[in-house]
Amino acid sequence: MSILYDIAMGAYDGAIRLAGVCNGKARKLSAGRRRSLERLRAGLKPGVRPVWIHASSLGEFEQGRPLIEKIKREEPGVPVVLTFFSPSGYEVRKNYELADAVCYLPGDTPERMREFIGAMNPRMAIFVKYEFWRNALAELSRRNVPTYLISAVFRPDQLFFKPWGGFYRGWLRYFRHIYVQDERSASLLGGIGLNNVTVAGDTRFDRVADIRQKARIIPEAERLRNGSCGRKPEMLLVAGSSWEADERFYAPWVNAHPEVTLIIAPHEFDAARVVSLKERFGGKGVVALSEAQKDSSLLDDCRVLIVDCFGLLSSLYAYADAAIIGGGFGAGIHNLNEAAVYGIPVIFGPNNSKFIEAQELKACGGGMEVRDAAEYASSLDVLLGDQGERERRGALSDAYIQSRLGATEKIAADLLPLG
Repeated sequence: MSILYDIAMGAYDGAIRLAGVCNGKARKLSAGRRRSLERLRAGLKPGVRPVWIHASSLGEFEQGRPLIEKIKREEPGVPVVLTFFSPSGYEVRKNYELADAVCYLPGDTPERMREFIGAMNPRMAIFVKYEFWRNALAELSRRNVPTYLISAVFRPDQLFFKPWGGFYRGWLRYFRHIYVQDERSASLLGGIGLNNVTVAGDTRFDRVADIRQKARIIPEAERLRNGSCGRKPEMLLVAGSSWEADERFYAPWVNAHPEVTLIIAPHEFDAARVVSLKERFGGKGVVALSEAQKDSSLLDDCRVLIVDCFGLLSSLYAYADAAIIGGGFGAGIHNLNEAAVYGIPVIFGPNNSKFIEAQELKACGGGMEVRDAAEYASSLDVLLGDQGERERRGALSDAYIQSRLGATEKIAADLLPLG
């Protein structure tokens, strides 16, 4: 099985290089991996052993970030190496100020991991949530590097828990300790003989609480919220990380309710996407943020503001009465906690079974799952027509977030001070 895995990893590297001929994301990944050792060596001083934190992409980075910040506060002289698997994480955080070196994780072959981990010589390795790379874990074990998994979630359908999954279960034994989000994950691991497990919760809750404290003032959203641009909405909605699959269900309701103002932050955007959104929402009163920043008069009577830049979404939720979170009609919902931390109801699509926070927000009443346009309309009608209900659900969202804070402190209490 080990030989087959190594062959598969080599073939996967080859496929990425081949795909890079016509795919920009694969091209960035392939080129970035080639520069990993260069970036690693450029960021580290000889003889100083770093803490290595690996995150698959941007969402996992946000889970690891509170721990990085904790390490840097308490052990400022210890360097941190941050690695990513995905370009969507690396490209956004390649200049992250608290990391001494940021690079891609090389392909998980024995030779590359020996070279990469040997050059890094970490004193500790921390993997975030779902990251299981056999040869990296084996090399860390061979070097006696304490290795941890944080904010992990396990499900019964994963390979570790199959009758024939012994090879994969062996990977988990490389971790000195596993910090999981929930009791179910701990129970699953206990069922395969892994008891070096702590239910610590999800560090993302600590991260969103910190983000709320540092929320930016966004003048255009401020004007829409308080009505100084000519119309005060009866309800202001923020649609975060919105996809077309979401919009086809909620846009008809927004278009039928001119008393509602929508701020929409598309998951991805370019000029064609902005044009498409303007057409979907009827054109009149639909303004792109970049346009409003050049001519503030465009906000007069604006009912839909399209946020055509990155980096504002977490602060935009501060202006919302309720939030629509995208992705639930595709691969899976985006960050619910980022909105719920502001004490507002959150609405999301049905593809949410892998997200603990979605299940818990539904259960407590702060979250509302919708499956089609009719359910979007009925949920939004309730929130628009009954301010008391809106505030009640928002309070439940806030209470839920507050009840889940503290995972970072639990983990740090075990790992710090560094030896």
